[in-house]
Amino acid sequence: MKIGKKIIWIIALIIVIVLIGVVGYGYYQKLTMKENRPIATMEVEGYGQVKMELYPEQAPEAVANFIALANRGYYNGSSFHRVVKDFMIQGGTKNGDGTTGAKISDLKDGGEDKDYSIKGEFIANNVNNTVRFTEGTLGIARSDYTSYDPSLKEESYNSGNAQFFIMTEDNNSLDGNYTAFGRVIEGMDVVHNIENVETKVADDSEQTGNTEQSVPVTTIKITSINVETNGIDYGLPETLTPFDYQSWFYNQYMSSYAQ
Repeated sequence: MKIGKKIIWIIALIIVIVLIGVVGYGYYQKLTMKENRPIATMEVEGYGQVKMELYPEQAPEAVANFIALANRGYYNGSSFHRVVKDFMIQGGTKNGDGTTGAKISDLKDGGEDKDYSIKGEFIANNVNNTVRFTEGTLGIARSDYTSYDPSLKEESYNSGNAQFFIMTEDNNSLDGNYTAFGRVIEGMDVVHNIENVETKVADDSEQTGNTEQSVPVTTIKITSINVETNGIDYGLPETLTPFDYQSWFYNQYMSSYAQ
């Protein structure tokens, strides 16, 4: 009996040591990841340079997506198409009006020339991302289809792509509802200068019903975005099939009409 008890104690001790090792290694990985976080450098024509620290431990899909697009030159020549004073500046659209996004072919060689989206990494979408939307926070823009149908939450949450925004003031209404994946560490003066540009209502506002005065009168061009990864490979994001709102709306309309 005594020998049996000793064996049990030895096994228990081994299990405790292993658990301590696993937990310790996990903390070590997190600390190492934080110390070697990727740094994005953005050049804005006529405004200057902005440096942003990315948070792969909080939003790995968003960070992998941003790095892949940036370092393949997707953002070069794009623009900040939406500017809302005392709120945020939004960019990452190629055509300058916010209606286009990246394709899988923009992420990798040989990728299909088709649209994609990525998972929303925030609390409302069951991801424990604790970054708050304070001044300088970097976030992923997404659509909100719930205004058409409250049941379209998942489709809304997972609709992010290439467009991003930078907060110019704190706004806790976004906490837990949008993906925060980084923060400005240098160049907030540049961000605020962009925030203060003259804006207008979109030319097609009568057709779309969007009367927000947020379109810059003069193009704000992103010359380049490059990300230093410190030799770490963040891979590619898991791409999702984006929600086809037009087909959904058509089916809803035809279904209602048929009835």
